Amino acid sequence: ELKKEITRTLTAKNPRIPRDIVRYNFKERAYKIVDDMDETAIHFTLNGNLVPKDSDEGRRQSIKSTSEAGRFIENAPVEASVETTEEAEVKDEEPTGDAEGEAQAEAEGAETAEEAEAAEAEEAEEPPPPKAPEKKLANRFNFIERGTTTFHNPLREKGYQTDPAPYQTFSANVNQWYIYDAYMEELEIMEKAKEKEKAKPQAVKKEDKTTGRKLSYVEPLHGDSLSKVAKAAKIAERMVNLNTFDDIAQDFKYFEDASDEFRGQEGTLLPLWKFQYEKTKKLAVTAISWNPKYKDLFAVGYGSYDFMKQGHGMLLLYTLKNPSFPEYSFSSESGVMCLDFHSDHPYLLAVGFYDGNVAIYNLKKPASQPSYKSSAKSGKHTEPVWQVKWQKDDMDNNSNFFSVSSDGRIVSWTLVKNELVHMDVIKLSGDGTTMQGPEGLQLQTLGSGTSFDFHKKIDYLFLVGTEEGKIYKCSKNYSRQFLDVFDAHHMAVDSISWNPFHLKVFISCSSDWTVKIWDHTIKTPMFVYDLGTAVGDVAWSSYSSTVFAAVTIDGQARVFDLNVNKLEPLCTQLVVTRKKNKTTHIQFNPAYPIIIVGDELGLVTCLKLSPNLRKMPK
Repeated sequence: ELKKEITRTLTAKNPRIPRDIVRYNFKERAYKIVDDMDETAIHFTLNGNLVPKDSDEGRRQSIKSTSEAGRFIENAPVEASVETTEEAEVKDEEPTGDAEGEAQAEAEGAETAEEAEAAEAEEAEEPPPPKAPEKKLANRFNFIERGTTTFHNPLREKGYQTDPAPYQTFSANVNQWYIYDAYMEELEIMEKAKEKEKAKPQAVKKEDKTTGRKLSYVEPLHGDSLSKVAKAAKIAERMVNLNTFDDIAQDFKYFEDASDEFRGQEGTLLPLWKFQYEKTKKLAVTAISWNPKYKDLFAVGYGSYDFMKQGHGMLLLYTLKNPSFPEYSFSSESGVMCLDFHSDHPYLLAVGFYDGNVAIYNLKKPASQPSYKSSAKSGKHTEPVWQVKWQKDDMDNNSNFFSVSSDGRIVSWTLVKNELVHMDVIKLSGDGTTMQGPEGLQLQTLGSGTSFDFHKKIDYLFLVGTEEGKIYKCSKNYSRQFLDVFDAHHMAVDSISWNPFHLKVFISCSSDWTVKIWDHTIKTPMFVYDLGTAVGDVAWSSYSSTVFAAVTIDGQARVFDLNVNKLEPLCTQLVVTRKKNKTTHIQFNPAYPIIIVGDELGLVTCLKLSPNLRKMPK
């Protein structure tokens, strides 16, 4: 049985560990068997007190042990010599079987001699020094806890007492008549204030009529002698003007430049009326817009493009029937930068100002101030408003328009219950550029919008030109995303507009001397024209998809027709004669073959296009 072989296999598994333990797994939301149990079984543990040789403590102890060993070696040589002599003698005297008796006798004699010698040696030698007790190795893991207590200061309470606050009792009786009288007094004050407000516009109306020709005739409820004459006076004034400028009126109506036949494809611009007003001589023309209903009426905005010389602004409305004096005149504290007529309500005029405000003027109401105006509370822009555009009325038939500003916001303004309500449509972000702020903060910079235009057919689609020279194609539906970005110009985009006939095409101009024509589905321009100096404004004609005009800051107007010549302008003509005067804006009349050009000295010039410049496409 003992010799019988029994094979036993050693495995790393511990047979005593519990198996099939189940725990809830929150990740998989189910009960799972736990596989990885700890198989280690500990049979024997011993806490040692060994010290590593290489450590400081090990070196110290090895030095101590070697010094003690040196002391023991000094005492050792005497004992060693005695032992060696004994061994030598024993080896020499190996006994044989024949002479056992002799050997025993000799051995006894030798022993007695040795004992005598040893006794003499012991007497002669000094006693050996006592052995130094062995030092136990120190355990590095032993430690002692030590604690100390600090002295606690005793608590002290402090208290103050103050004089009581003075008080006084009072009483009074109030009855309902007293309350009633107080209410009646307040009502009287409010009614008086209302009467004063009503009286104000009437006075303004009279003043306007006396100064004459400022406002178009509005039939008042209670007519006085002046208002009855006003309409007749206006008609008489227009007749006098027609007589004065009869030759210009004849040219406007009937003159056609016969020399066009000998010029080939080129044409000319014939100067007609000049519109100027005493109060706007030091202001620049910053905006021009034709009225959509009355084709002879146009609005001109006056301000300043020089940010160091900002002052008041003016808004004037002229008609071709009376070039000597404006039909309407409004002044503002800040310069007018842009304006736009409502297409369905031609008496509503949206205006943007240099101080970031927008306003709506109602030409039916003869007030000197705008009917509606934004304020800091109602979300006005923080920088100049460069363009405003009316849009179709919303679902609730509320009028609304859009504005773009250097602060990077494009804002929708809605006229709800006699107040302007704003909503940010999109914020133009910079090209991932951040600006270093105080204490190392990274501030996101916004793009600066300078111009924009809405698509003629697709309501939600619009283009925005920026100060950096980029053009963003945007949608009203996406407030944070652009549909497309065009790297259009190297400087600010001064003007941008969709072609009224060809719905994919738009035009842009910039201070980098170029005018570019684009297809919004293609990233690169189709036509690029370098005009040799900064371009102030560009406009499509109302009668042909291929004709457009541009003005440059050297005072020249250029008219192009892509159908005739794709490379050169058909007409380049100096519009302003004075030096240092710059042309700023140009607009085609929607009905007549004329253009109006504004300049920096507040002068608006009307020019007639010669037949070569207004060829109708087939």
